[in-house]
Amino acid sequence: MGYDLQNAQFAYLSACHTTVGDEESPDEIIHLAASMQFAGFRSVIGTMWAVDDAHTTSITSKFYENMVDESVRLDHTRAALALHRTMRSIRSSDIPIDQQILYIHIGA
Repeated sequence: MGYDLQNAQFAYLSACHTTVGDEESPDEIIHLAASMQFAGFRSVIGTMWAVDDAHTTSITSKFYENMVDESVRLDHTRAALALHRTMRSIRSSDIPIDQQILYIHIGA
């Protein structure tokens, strides 16, 4: 493909099962999120099972609010903290628990 991923910093994968391998090869550790990191992305957010589109929209919005630093720019080094803050902020919401715990961060 020939893509230049030298400056790839962050990928947010909100599709279903982005951190799950193939059923045919359950012992394989390669999944879409890991592939993104191996391709050069320093920080990747992925999901462990099916996402609910209605809840994903609000979770993603809150996540990106937490990713913006003081200079109003996205900072990939804030990804893990942004995910943590997002999940804490929705704990008492009407979002089902299975939709609150499906996101994981991989990387730095």
